[in-house]
Amino acid sequence: MEKILYDLMDWAGIEELVYSEASDPGRLLGEHVIKEGLLIQAFLPNAEKVSVKIGEEQFPMEMADENGFFAVLLEDRKELVPYHFCITYTDGDNEEIIDPYSYQFHTAFTEEEVRKFSAGIYYNSYEKFGAHPAVEAGIEGVHFAVWAPDAMRVSVVGDFNFWDGRRHQMKKRGPSGIYEIFIPNLKPGAIYKYEIKTKAGLPMLKADPYGNYAELRPNTASVVWDMSGYKWNDDEWIKERAAAKDRLKDSPMSIYEVHLGSWMQKTVAQNENGEDINGSQFYNYREIAEKLAAYVKEMGYTHVELLPVMEHPLDESWGYQVTGYYAPTSRFGTPDDFKAFMDHMHKEGIGVILDWVPAHFPRDAHGLAAFDGTCLYEHQDPRQGSHPHWGTLIYNYGRPQVSNFLISNALYWAKEFHADGIRMDAVASMLYLDYGKNAGEWVANIYGGNENLEAVEFLKHLNSIYARDTKGSVLIAEESTAWPKVSGDENDGGLGFDFKWNMGWMNDFLDYMQCDPYFRHDHYGELTFSMLYAYSEKFVLVFSHDEVVHGKGSLAGKMPGDTQEKKFANLRTAYGFMMGHPGKKLLFMGQDFGQMDEWNEKASLEWGLLKYDIHSQMKDYVKALNHLYRIQPALYKMDYEPEGFEWINCTYNDENIVIFERKTDKPEETLLFVCNFAPVEHEKFRLGVPFAGKYKEILNSDAKQFGGSGMVNPRVKMSKKEEWDTRKNSIAINLAPMSVAVFSCTPYEEEAEPEKKKTAEKRKRPARQPSVKLPASPLDVISEKVGQIIKTARESRH
Repeated sequence: MEKILYDLMDWAGIEELVYSEASDPGRLLGEHVIKEGLLIQAFLPNAEKVSVKIGEEQFPMEMADENGFFAVLLEDRKELVPYHFCITYTDGDNEEIIDPYSYQFHTAFTEEEVRKFSAGIYYNSYEKFGAHPAVEAGIEGVHFAVWAPDAMRVSVVGDFNFWDGRRHQMKKRGPSGIYEIFIPNLKPGAIYKYEIKTKAGLPMLKADPYGNYAELRPNTASVVWDMSGYKWNDDEWIKERAAAKDRLKDSPMSIYEVHLGSWMQKTVAQNENGEDINGSQFYNYREIAEKLAAYVKEMGYTHVELLPVMEHPLDESWGYQVTGYYAPTSRFGTPDDFKAFMDHMHKEGIGVILDWVPAHFPRDAHGLAAFDGTCLYEHQDPRQGSHPHWGTLIYNYGRPQVSNFLISNALYWAKEFHADGIRMDAVASMLYLDYGKNAGEWVANIYGGNENLEAVEFLKHLNSIYARDTKGSVLIAEESTAWPKVSGDENDGGLGFDFKWNMGWMNDFLDYMQCDPYFRHDHYGELTFSMLYAYSEKFVLVFSHDEVVHGKGSLAGKMPGDTQEKKFANLRTAYGFMMGHPGKKLLFMGQDFGQMDEWNEKASLEWGLLKYDIHSQMKDYVKALNHLYRIQPALYKMDYEPEGFEWINCTYNDENIVIFERKTDKPEETLLFVCNFAPVEHEKFRLGVPFAGKYKEILNSDAKQFGGSGMVNPRVKMSKKEEWDTRKNSIAINLAPMSVAVFSCTPYEEEAEPEKKKTAEKRKRPARQPSVKLPASPLDVISEKVGQIIKTARESRH
């Protein structure tokens, strides 16, 4: 090596590069104009010879270090020029490449963007972080950026550089902790990870936190994807959605909760060796969109809610242990395929809500855990940073860049994939520092309480920005405690969600329904209690996936009864009551046709059951309920106003009957619900009605078409001026055992006769003239005695 070149070498810097410990490799690598001329340096492990090609002229480089450091000084040049490297490797292979460090002065970030990221307010950070196809100086390639402030060194590795972390070492952008590099000639589809060397000198391979696509599990690398290639066709949908957001709480919202991997599967394909082909059981996003949309439209749902489609390594996690927050799972196709899924659903008039998991993340080595060798995304103190029962890690919401990562992610799914809503998982675990923890396993806040003040601030921040920056997309909280104002205004002490799952109603109501009907009277309060707090939040009533897993059985399996017919009668009654109760609705897949087995994420739903009448009739019943819900304004228009609901009688605890009305500001839209949760039929059952008028039964769960006994009310009922249930007018109906009957209400223009004076006796609980039929109970002896008591009590009231 010539002395002048030798003297120019920064031997300490070269050693730093050779040992792959450089946080600013561009300080040496690439081209630099110095007083002696143009100095070009390269670190190319396993290279034997390298020359610099400028135009058609080549200049041999000298090897300054046998590990692959090369340099050349062009003394007659005083400006930067485009150049290539012509390389001969030790194995004899030749390659011509563009030097990625010739773009060392390029950065994708403005100073303002860096400041915003550090402050936690760079809401579209996903546009710069991650891997993005780009063009620099007329050359196509990929720009990479990652946040790893405490790393000693970060490199991009993949097939394109032999997974060698000494190549493509990234430049750190000062104290921001952002590393970036532009790699020329790299194309979408390239597989990559970040190799991070910690300050302890240990290398780790990490998937890209902002990666848009990933390998099919069990592989874990990220994949470069061009997010700009898909052409959307749902402009009209987005425009109408934005205009309708303020009306959504007054609109029908019947949600079908779906796990894409097990809703419907193909037969597993095999290769020529007879081995199962990984992932071949899954439909592509585009394929399943057509099938799912057709089913959802047939059934009358307004929305689907997808269990998390963000990339996750384990099928059994159902998507709730996410490693790729910005990547739709590759199980079902590419990001463009998922965009086509969303596009098709919107074309068919179906909204799509995505489950999202900002509460915790798994400890997988390729994921976010100890990302740069420190607790970057999580708390360092395990009392703050881990869920002992879930085995997962808790986000550090007080770190601005972490908060930014999550807020940007929520906006990403709304903006890039046109999601109509985000359902936020496990909000309660975020709000409470002691959630799922024993004494000594958590740290109190600065006031000594168990509220996670940083999480509260994060949620308010997210919800306010999401409402501002998305066009009508909504945020729904799965929150299982009595935390106040979850769906309240942030400016009034609320968290700012649009809706909240009503977990209390689900638990109470299912407890009630699982009781043997002969003993439900002891649990009557679980049936009616929800109306005491129904207007404290904007609730969604749910029968979710959580209720049909972990040994809980299916909803049909939970119902009492020694025959399938009895179980399904209970289930029809439950669904009918749910539809009448204030609040939006959600039902998990398979429960709408009465799947008997517990949900299994590894297998398709049991669609073959529909060949049996009892299951196809249940499906028809749910379809009829959804149809009723969508055409009757009383069932949704005043969901969150006390004036939209009124008990007519909620004191029939012995009979297990509730009677109520749903209404709007138009009397003619009023609906009357009569719900009988006992296997006892009542002939000429008298009940008070909202007003004098005509009452027509528009749905009865006991109809033969739904698998019932057919005890319905085919004729219109004309009210009489006979006081009942403290109402001036009443009707008499046939009340089928274990049933829900729904009546439309048409008021008379004028009352036909003056009100008659009622005796005090008539104001008491009404006498019955029923034909009592007590079916056999599994508890034979007790049931027989209870039935006799009920019968004697009825007769004594005549």
